[in-house]
Amino acid sequence: MTSQTLTQPQALELNLPKLNTTLEPASALERVKWAADTFGEGIVMSTSFGIQAAVMLHLTTRVIPNIPVIWVDTGYLPPATYRFAEQLINDLNLNIQVYQSPISPARMEAIDGRLWQKDDVEAFNRYDQMRKVEPMQRALKDLGATAWFAGLRAEQTNHRKTLSVLDRQGLLYKVLPILNWTTEDVHRYLEEHNLPYHPLKEKGYATVGDWHSSRPMTEQDEHERQTRFQGMKQECGLHLPTTISEEKSLDSSSL
Repeated sequence: MTSQTLTQPQALELNLPKLNTTLEPASALERVKWAADTFGEGIVMSTSFGIQAAVMLHLTTRVIPNIPVIWVDTGYLPPATYRFAEQLINDLNLNIQVYQSPISPARMEAIDGRLWQKDDVEAFNRYDQMRKVEPMQRALKDLGATAWFAGLRAEQTNHRKTLSVLDRQGLLYKVLPILNWTTEDVHRYLEEHNLPYHPLKEKGYATVGDWHSSRPMTEQDEHERQTRFQGMKQECGLHLPTTISEEKSLDSSSL
């Protein structure tokens, strides 16, 4: 694969259909290497330290050892997640960049109440915008990101089935190296490289986010995302097109 050299990040224009034709049959490692060559110091990655987080963290740092790793800490993660994060940060020597909402959990609850208890999608969306989306927007701007690695997989949600390996939101490119991986592919990679799952997997969790909006799977669940957000929605907002839109691109003072 040939890469396009990044000169001025804001001016980088890529032929998405042509590049996706090249990237789709490539391996995950080849996709990471292509992105590293193409975006240089402008590329970052994000992690939630979820069930399969070790895959992307290991895969990406094999190629870019010091890549900035954005961790949006909502302040409501399970204790097991914080311990798992410390383990991976130390084991993989991660260049971790922690971002949080400027509104503390206590202040939010005093003003808005426990938004996750309102049995209302709009309340969840308000929570996600405050605790996840705004800190991520700020992180991407602070770090001067031109591209963002994320570990999304097509089989996870209906929205993710529509994604491409390479996409663009405003001035930011998003690269999804393991988009076409199955759960079996994830397991195989973790075993091959002696990497851990999140410890809550042993308690029946297929996906984990905040403690109040995640639960183990049951026999009644048809899909793992039914165990998040009380089954009312599939996405937290970080990976929707409106996270960074043309109107709120990375050079905007509104972020």
